[in-house]
Amino acid sequence: MRRNKLVYIITVVIILVLSYYINGYLDKQDVNENNTDVSYTPTKYFLPTSTTGQVIHHKYYSLSYNEKHEQAEWVAYELKKNHLSRNDHNRPYFEIDKAVKTKAAHWRNYKNSGYSKGHLCPAGDRRFSKFAYNETFLTSNITPQKQDFNSGIWNTIEQKVRYWAKKHDGVYVVTGGILTNNLSTIGKEEVSVPKYFYKIVLDNQEGEMKAIAFLIPHKETNASIYKFVTTIDHIETLTGIDFFPNLDDDKEMALEASADFKAWMF
Repeated sequence: MRRNKLVYIITVVIILVLSYYINGYLDKQDVNENNTDVSYTPTKYFLPTSTTGQVIHHKYYSLSYNEKHEQAEWVAYELKKNHLSRNDHNRPYFEIDKAVKTKAAHWRNYKNSGYSKGHLCPAGDRRFSKFAYNETFLTSNITPQKQDFNSGIWNTIEQKVRYWAKKHDGVYVVTGGILTNNLSTIGKEEVSVPKYFYKIVLDNQEGEMKAIAFLIPHKETNASIYKFVTTIDHIETLTGIDFFPNLDDDKEMALEASADFKAWMF
């Protein structure tokens, strides 16, 4: 009996010790994953103005939250060539963005609404680390989108942006919905459903700067993405946002007035 008891005690001690070291190792792995950095530096120099005064800087993207419409009026981030990855992370649950002081909308607003949770900073642009990927599943980074729009023209443009990021060794992206009065809403918190979405892409290579802007109706389409090219000036008129306020005035005026997409076609 004494021998069996001794064996039992020794076994329990061994299990506890192993558990301690295994948990310590896993904690260390989690810390390393959460602090993964692939030379990402938020390009705050290019941040747009905010019409709401509520700008939030997450580690891998920034946003301006519009409480009235319960979503971001813009999300801005840099997509570098070394951010592109095929890592297949498990999709997490959506979480309320606690950094939003006025309280971000709950994901339950989307339940049975007929609209998908459309990412503004795409999860596919942040596969280089689990932390970066999970960060895109904050409710401040989503907007109501029709599924055929989300998986159609919107997805096509997102893929094209990744192509440009690889080709130009990085681009800067600003995106959001056109938030106006009298939009239809979903959920108890009345999350607005935009009728149009925009995406602006800036290539800031040394010695060269060009931009392309898209304004896309919120509906299914088989048209080429280039059918939706517009000027940044036009999107600024619709939103009241100044997208590149820190650029030299002459450079900003030329960049924002142009709708020349030929340099972006290949």
